[in-house]
Amino acid sequence: MPKQKQIRSKLSAVCTLPNLVSFSFLCLCGVAGWWFLTQSDLNFSSPAELVQSIQALGTSGVVAYIGFLVVAIVIGPVPSTPVTIAGGLVWGPLQASLYAVIGLALGSIAAYGIGRTLGRATVQALTGKVIYFSNHRGDKYLGWLVFVTHVFPFLPYDLVSYGAGISGMSLPVFAVANVLGLVPNTLLLTYMGSSFGVGLPFALALVVVFFAMLLILPWGVRRHNWLGLRDTIRIE
Repeated sequence: MPKQKQIRSKLSAVCTLPNLVSFSFLCLCGVAGWWFLTQSDLNFSSPAELVQSIQALGTSGVVAYIGFLVVAIVIGPVPSTPVTIAGGLVWGPLQASLYAVIGLALGSIAAYGIGRTLGRATVQALTGKVIYFSNHRGDKYLGWLVFVTHVFPFLPYDLVSYGAGISGMSLPVFAVANVLGLVPNTLLLTYMGSSFGVGLPFALALVVVFFAMLLILPWGVRRHNWLGLRDTIRIE
């Protein structure tokens, strides 16, 4: 009897409603990600074909676009950047940015919830890595870090979101920092996509700016510990 009570208590501790919701959503995203990568007609290596595939969906393309970006954050191997860029060519930069921010923000909040409820072991199984956020400086500082790592995405959105959840960061602080950080980078990507239809020089200039951002901040963090990131974020 004591063993049965221990088993029941352990099961009741694991099978809570938040855990079950997170696990169910994770499984749903896993199935959707498998379908997008192996069964759909989306060709991520060809921007032209990717744009045609989105346009062929018509009005339902918006829902598919947003849903795809949610899955892309929760399931790391699904590429979100090519689809975000393609959206700029389909709907224009402002409209595509709105859709992209909705999808990426929902996916990031879902990843936060999975990290907070299912913990490090699940995140490591999903991504092959574990990210640690030290909360010794409080939630506001972690919020600034989330904002910076989204504006300059030298760390994947999914890892940052999972790490914020694991650290127990406040959900309202994370949600606000997440959305505000997504807007500049998403606008840049959708403008990059729309510019391919406008002219090659402008598109190349945006590409140079984007990759410069990805190189400068990591260098500053490694060399000069900008924003104290090395003391706050650790990836294993």
